Amino acid sequence: MQPGGGGGAIRVLNVAEKPSVAKAVAQILSRGSMQSRAGRSQYNRVFEFNYAIHGQVCRMLVTSVTGHLMELEFEDRFRRWHSCDPADLFHTPVRKSVPQDKQAIKQTLEEEARRCQWLVLWLDCDREGENIAYEVIEVCTGANSHLNIWRARFSALIDREIHESVQRLGRSNKLFADAVDARQEIDLRIGASFTRFQTMLLKDAFVIDVTGDGRNLVLSYGPCQFPTLGFIVERFWEIQAHEPEEFWTINCTHTSDEGTASFGWIRGHLFDYPCAVVLYEMCVEEPMATVQNVRNQEKLKYPPYPLSTLELQKRASRYFRMSSEHTMKVAEELYQAGFISYPRTETDNFSPNTDLHAIVREQVEHPVWGAYAHRLLTPEERLWRNPSNGGHDDKAHPPIHPTKFSRGESNWSPDHNKLYELVVRHFLACCSQPAVGAETTVEIDIAGEQFTASGRVVLAKNYLDVYRFDSWGGTLLPTYNIGQQFVPTTLTLDSGVTRPPPLLAEADLLSCMDKAGIGTDATMHDHIKKLLDRCYATKDENTRFSPTNLGEALVMGYDEMGYELWKPYLRSMMEADMKSVSIGTKSKSEVLESCLQQMKACFLDARVNKAKLLDAMGTFFARSSRPINETQNPVEAVRPCAACHESEMVLKQRQTGEFMVGCRSYPQCRNVVWLPGFISEASVTNQVCPICTPGPVYKIQFKFRRRDIPPNFDVDHLGCVGGCDDILKELMEISRFGSRSQAATPARGRQTPNGARQGPPRQDLHTNIRPVGQLNNENPSVMHSQGFRSTHTQNPSNASDAGQVLCTSCGEPCILRIANTDANRGRKFYKCQDPGCGFFKWEDELENAMPGGRRGRGSSRQAPASASAGRRGGAQARGRRGRGRNADGGMFVSATGDTVSGCCFTCGDPSHFANACPNRR
Repeated sequence: MQPGGGGGAIRVLNVAEKPSVAKAVAQILSRGSMQSRAGRSQYNRVFEFNYAIHGQVCRMLVTSVTGHLMELEFEDRFRRWHSCDPADLFHTPVRKSVPQDKQAIKQTLEEEARRCQWLVLWLDCDREGENIAYEVIEVCTGANSHLNIWRARFSALIDREIHESVQRLGRSNKLFADAVDARQEIDLRIGASFTRFQTMLLKDAFVIDVTGDGRNLVLSYGPCQFPTLGFIVERFWEIQAHEPEEFWTINCTHTSDEGTASFGWIRGHLFDYPCAVVLYEMCVEEPMATVQNVRNQEKLKYPPYPLSTLELQKRASRYFRMSSEHTMKVAEELYQAGFISYPRTETDNFSPNTDLHAIVREQVEHPVWGAYAHRLLTPEERLWRNPSNGGHDDKAHPPIHPTKFSRGESNWSPDHNKLYELVVRHFLACCSQPAVGAETTVEIDIAGEQFTASGRVVLAKNYLDVYRFDSWGGTLLPTYNIGQQFVPTTLTLDSGVTRPPPLLAEADLLSCMDKAGIGTDATMHDHIKKLLDRCYATKDENTRFSPTNLGEALVMGYDEMGYELWKPYLRSMMEADMKSVSIGTKSKSEVLESCLQQMKACFLDARVNKAKLLDAMGTFFARSSRPINETQNPVEAVRPCAACHESEMVLKQRQTGEFMVGCRSYPQCRNVVWLPGFISEASVTNQVCPICTPGPVYKIQFKFRRRDIPPNFDVDHLGCVGGCDDILKELMEISRFGSRSQAATPARGRQTPNGARQGPPRQDLHTNIRPVGQLNNENPSVMHSQGFRSTHTQNPSNASDAGQVLCTSCGEPCILRIANTDANRGRKFYKCQDPGCGFFKWEDELENAMPGGRRGRGSSRQAPASASAGRRGGAQARGRRGRGRNADGGMFVSATGDTVSGCCFTCGDPSHFANACPNRR
């Protein structure tokens, strides 16, 4: 790199991946003499100091992000679960943007970038770090397009690494970032489509209570998560399918003055008992053993390869029974504190330029392994050996090794001490000579049957002296010579039973994932953790995994379909494609197209064969009485429920084809807004009404049936059910509610076509009679859902009594009380039954507001007139609809929230009009 910016000091914005890394980099470069100030985010401070890069004076500003700055997500109109067909998620638009909780970090970057000439990126030097780097670049260049952008590459937060990296700045790797973008999009589309599919299909079909909150259960699917689950289930099935089988083997021992040797049958064992007996009797009849061969040879036990992330996780699991997720958490903390190198690496060989002796020299003072480190550096000991090459190099970071000496810090937990010890001992071991042993193998013959015994003596432990996690023992055999004969001390025919394989331990599961190419060293522990979090698998105290009924049922269902979605092959190919993108042999668009096309075909096939998934679930779980969501029409959230304040109102389509907006918490909450029957299509859009509250209230795209609406109205209408839409109000007022109501809810005593008698009619077009003052401008929120017909019927018996005063807040009937204060003694008032509600109204104010006066509470509903009398005023009554008042001055609330009056001209009942009369012929 060449410095630039003229003769003055260059302002350099340095961005690290975490606040702790930013602070460590600033402390090292400034040598502790830095200024600190707050950024827009309280967690991401800005450090300032002067520094020289290639002789150029720079004013360094160091701040940080917190991992990924941006999130990839679907556009808002597709983010709700029922907003679209899950198959559409394979091609619906996605966007990458800064989420709300990171807007403060974005503002800090923008403000600082405007005043700087350079941008130096101190992100982790792997694919994920490069992707975050380009997220930072996008934000900073959006504020200042003239930034000179550089990349710092380092592997440890130590002085030497940080100072060297800032003096050899390079450029970011766009191919690495593209590979992560491709993986993110593939995982988002596949995961969201399959998760929605299986959750909506199975959640309501079965009684699944694995989390204690079945209503919030999400049956997630992940392209890496499911193959990982497949390894666990497959091993579990192997164990279940195992049938114990008895076998027989011949063993013999020989004891001499030098000790005892145990000889094993070279056949191993036989499952044929008569055959084993015949061979055993032959040996008993001719028991003389003859030594056929004696081999003495030197054996070497080599130290491990340098430590990669995968080996760190596997060994921590074996030695300390630490989970891979916890191992990575502790390792990350040790790295950020500067004690070990970067813990996410696939590399298992050291560069020739690495000063290994300097790393060992730092450990000489340690009270436990310091003496071994000193021996390692002493040429006379001849203990040093350059580490072996494990054959993997991610070109980003070296193997994990200690970067700073410690006897143990006061703030370390036991796991911190264990992991630091493992890293140090592993590094010292891989720089050591292998252990040397002498192994003796003796072969004997008894009646034509061959037997063998082995013994080992360790001549030089070498690396085993420091690497206490490995052992290499053996037994010392007596001396035997070829041709020597002896009679065995014991000769027995022993039986045994074959055993099933053990459950997968975490170290074995990691090995399976690694061989199959599932995930990366840095992400494998996340996939395992998700299985446990989703209750697909459990882990015992020995870190062995078992599938839960839910996990096994899901794998079984997909296995029955024929598509081996739980097998690692598909994901292995995807991971290979990601690697191709990172090295430039394939483009991101090419990989996205091929992977998504393949997985969409799998998805469509899985949906066709969903009965097999249902059958598999039925093997483990009881059927639920709830309807299966997946077979119903989609429900879409419209607005928060104003009745229960706990759930949301959703758009639903009934089996009759009619639409409604009802509370998701039904039947606990029965708040509902009935929509007119002439709607043929309806879907919730992403547009939010700027008027209606409480919000957000999403607008609905309606399609009306042309034959049912006046010719001056469009069949397509983007409307709001919050109460502000005059066009929708007018259409609802002139619609044929009667026919819809009769089809939806037959009147009391009326028979349906199949002869079944139905219950009482539901209030439909109109709600209860209310005093005029309550329905004008005094409180516009008196109607549920801001003016549309809402039947929040948690107390239907009271709500149906016409003439009662209803609370403008909760809609419940009010109670009449008599004031006892000096100023208003004897004056009557209405009060809500809910003690927490503040509704209050004087009775005389309500009477004055009603032109016709007010009926007595005991005569709230008049007796219906005869049918003939009602029919005589039919045309006149229809002409007065929505304009006249009934005899007692009360007014009805229409479906749109406007006040209308009158009564049924068929039966005279003021609670409905003739088009909704149960006596209508």
